[in-house]
Amino acid sequence: MIEPALSIKSLSKTYQNKVVALDGVDLEVKTGDFFALLGPNGAGKSTLIGIVTSLVNKSAGKVRVMGYDIDSHFSQAKSKIGVVPQEFNFNRFEPIMEILANQAGYFGMNRRTARAAAEECLHKLSLWNKRKQTPLQLSGGMNRRLMIARALVHDPELLILDEPTAGVDIEIRRSIWNLMRTINEDGKTIILTTHYLEEAERLCRNIGIIDQGKIIVNTSMRRLLERLKEESFVLYLENPVSEPLDLEDFSYKLIDDRTLEVVLSHGKTLHRLFDILGRQAVTVSSIRNKANRLEELFLTMTGQSTELS
Repeated sequence: MIEPALSIKSLSKTYQNKVVALDGVDLEVKTGDFFALLGPNGAGKSTLIGIVTSLVNKSAGKVRVMGYDIDSHFSQAKSKIGVVPQEFNFNRFEPIMEILANQAGYFGMNRRTARAAAEECLHKLSLWNKRKQTPLQLSGGMNRRLMIARALVHDPELLILDEPTAGVDIEIRRSIWNLMRTINEDGKTIILTTHYLEEAERLCRNIGIIDQGKIIVNTSMRRLLERLKEESFVLYLENPVSEPLDLEDFSYKLIDDRTLEVVLSHGKTLHRLFDILGRQAVTVSSIRNKANRLEELFLTMTGQSTELS
């Protein structure tokens, strides 16, 4: 039987000021999964990650990483984890080859082995040509890649990514998405925290949502999205149209003569909608969701009116 990458049982944390950050959390992340861990401000997400990565002391409960208990087998558990924090926290004046080699050394590699591991990571993340440069000489996207390379240099089995695309432009974000997919396909388990809900929906197979110190959702992304009662789509039309349109039982409104907004309630399909439009000689050139589906569900479940953090 394959051990889960992360197993959390009855995890609790109460701070000295009596604030309960975690209240009996149970969570399991399967080996090889791409898992989204989401939650609003103050939900307990950062405390949970802090406990798993040994930065925060728990009050009660058990945490196992790849089968190793973080209390009784601390070194083994820690060696299985690579962490990519949100903020850059490396020496900005040190060559990136040395940053990676030194990181590998923290996990017991001798200098020769550490440099070989650093070289492999630099090649894998397309940073080899920058190996003699310092982070100050790199772009924001390259520095994000460097953060991921540093987390991977000791070959961990579980990678925790905390807001890995915060503050980068769309092009860099998409390149990091592709990189994360490749890392996951290579066998690494990934836990992703993000406030870009589109990111979680596109990348992750399973999802946990934490709110007020408790896990309120722990399911597959597909099953969660199936809970949506309705979705709104914006359709861009090739030719101008005017009201009234006969869309049978679909609710709609014309935003302008080439832009149509349609509501799909549960059981109605885009295929049927396109059939109806086709019979009226209305051709759709492109389509988009009016709002992110996961965002709609998240706001409903947590009662939030702002984005995740």
